[in-house]
Amino acid sequence: MSIALLDDYHDVAERYADWTTLGPQVRVQTFRDYLPEAERAEALQPFDVIVAMRERTPFPATLIESLPKLRLLVTTGMRNLAIDMDACTRRGVVVCGAPGGADANTATAELAWAHILALFKNLTTEDANMRRGLWQTGMPRPLAGKCLGVVGLGKLGTAVAQVGKAFGMTVQAWSPNLTPERAEEAGVTYVPKDALFADADVVSVHLILSDRTRHVVDADALAAMKPSAFLVNTSRAGLVDQEALLDALRKGRIAGAGLDVFDEEPLPPTDALRVLDNVVLTPHLGYVSAENFTAFYGNAVNAVQAWLAGKPVRVLNA
Repeated sequence: MSIALLDDYHDVAERYADWTTLGPQVRVQTFRDYLPEAERAEALQPFDVIVAMRERTPFPATLIESLPKLRLLVTTGMRNLAIDMDACTRRGVVVCGAPGGADANTATAELAWAHILALFKNLTTEDANMRRGLWQTGMPRPLAGKCLGVVGLGKLGTAVAQVGKAFGMTVQAWSPNLTPERAEEAGVTYVPKDALFADADVVSVHLILSDRTRHVVDADALAAMKPSAFLVNTSRAGLVDQEALLDALRKGRIAGAGLDVFDEEPLPPTDALRVLDNVVLTPHLGYVSAENFTAFYGNAVNAVQAWLAGKPVRVLNA
């Protein structure tokens, strides 16, 4: 039996879990680099089992149907919108989840704050200018007294809100399902969507991507923001209308953005975002940590073991 481990950018999949426990009849092959769409079907056809790292590689129906040997698809995490579950069910492919570590939410909230601080303090620009021999080229902004707008007040949004309060910021929150009572429990103020975008000095997005939330940050929301305000997205690129955001950044209608997620990942070298001087870019690092990946891959091995024993666990397309 052959297992493919996809998108192991850090080359850790075979070190962070003991794949030999699956037995000598199992062959494991790691794909460190992202497989281009044109090469994907041919490269994956020999494999009975595929372990996908989150949503890095999409599995639409066309790909599922072109993999006749595939019997088990394991995704790290317990949700993967890039997999066509119906197509897997039609083909008889079992899809199982492999949860991560307890620190995953904390790590993403920390990264959101790294972006916020970098934007307010001009960190990336000042670092680049220091290396060019320059000194004090911008004016940093204080956080205390500013308004933080949190879109989505689940575990991540609440964690980000608590840090904002610690910095002395006013914290407002909104989401499609948020109530004033739930916001009050978290110690923040509920406001309507238009008020949040108009009031905030920085908006941080923390929603699950769905048909309902896709492009929840649209052109109107961006137009409502102050010219001095920032947008930070460490959740999913689809939550933000990327064309509207690019237009707002190019024209200076908002001061800048911190982005960890993109419509196309890895972000192409020629992408327009890479040349803007008012963005902070990171390569989808929100969930990346040794602790989280150790849990991912350990649970992936467990999922394969359970499937081999005829008792699959954490089945997502049941």
